[in-house]
Amino acid sequence: MGDLSPRGALPLVLDLTGRLVVAVGGGPVSARRVHGFVDEGARVRLVAPWVCEDLRDLVRAGRVEWLERDYAGSADLDGAWLVHTATGERSIDREVAADAEAQRTWCIDATDAATTTASTTARADVTTPAGRVTVATYAAGDPGLSVAVRDGVERALTSGAVDLRRTRPAAGWVALVGGGPGSDGLLTARGHELLASADVVVVDRLAPRAVVDRLPASVRVIDVGKTPGHHPVPQSRINDILVEEAQRGLGVVRLKGGDPYVLGRGGEERLACEAHGIRVEVVPGVTSAVSVPAAAGIPVTHRGVARGFTVVTGHEDVPALPTGGDHTLVLLMGVTALARTTQLLVEHGRAPDCPVAVVERGFAPDQRTTVGTLETIAAVAAERGVRAPAVVVVGDVVRLGPDWAGD
Repeated sequence: MGDLSPRGALPLVLDLTGRLVVAVGGGPVSARRVHGFVDEGARVRLVAPWVCEDLRDLVRAGRVEWLERDYAGSADLDGAWLVHTATGERSIDREVAADAEAQRTWCIDATDAATTTASTTARADVTTPAGRVTVATYAAGDPGLSVAVRDGVERALTSGAVDLRRTRPAAGWVALVGGGPGSDGLLTARGHELLASADVVVVDRLAPRAVVDRLPASVRVIDVGKTPGHHPVPQSRINDILVEEAQRGLGVVRLKGGDPYVLGRGGEERLACEAHGIRVEVVPGVTSAVSVPAAAGIPVTHRGVARGFTVVTGHEDVPALPTGGDHTLVLLMGVTALARTTQLLVEHGRAPDCPVAVVERGFAPDQRTTVGTLETIAAVAAERGVRAPAVVVVGDVVRLGPDWAGD
């Protein structure tokens, strides 16, 4: 791609598994390539009087054979299927390349892109439900152009701009994808990849809707969103939907707000699918338990203030927990029962003047924070009309947020 030189170039894919690659030179350039060779299963012989720390780690792990000396001639290349040289000494690199040429072994001369007889491409791997797709670009003598084109293609694949559903395997699959606290910018790259491959998306109310809106019209979206006190699609039916769609041979993404394994019933959905022999992948999301307080300027831990935190659901009575203000309590789905919860926390030993913050609609343009104490927050929240979705934070860390005016 983009070859402007008179030399011809034929891109190839080489299987290096179990084959010897000789790398001459111990610096960072050599380290990057050697890591790639090792990851592809090659046996690597390294010739260098010294090595950088990344290479030393590979040597210590027994993944690379190191000849701790200068290059000693063509005998060092015996048995090699591929040679790579990057000593930084032009005369040595030319000697290595000439020796490789004489024994008809391809040689990558990393110090001279204009004359090397073999080159590595700018490469990125994208994982699809059908397997790994390697994006590789080549622009002779212009590695910067290769990298720019590679990055553009990778972004197109991972963002969903390229429809990957043609790569769907014969068997259906389910991916439980955490969408984060609602902002589409906080959905992981792996989440984007799977959405680009999905035939069906089963979506929650708090999932990143902008991402869903950009899906191709051919993708079927099933909305199973719940609101406080109103569950139009029970969890058992959601489990059935995932199983039924995957059994039809379709790729199914269960797109959930936050993280599927943090009070998100992801475990139940995975067990239901696996009970029917359906392949399931779990993609963690940015949980609102940590991210929404952070968006409001409140860390759940802070040196000298709080050393740990607990996340619980507000739908049930809170269990016995550490009562000191130096242990942060985060309540998800805690607005409806806020008065009861704060009363229980005081009964369990928390101080009535312990700071509390309720952060509504985290990361949305109308995000709002309401602060008070265990003694006052229920009344203040009712007066301000606080509504779900919201995250409740209890503990001394609330004082670090910009909305706290007490003390």
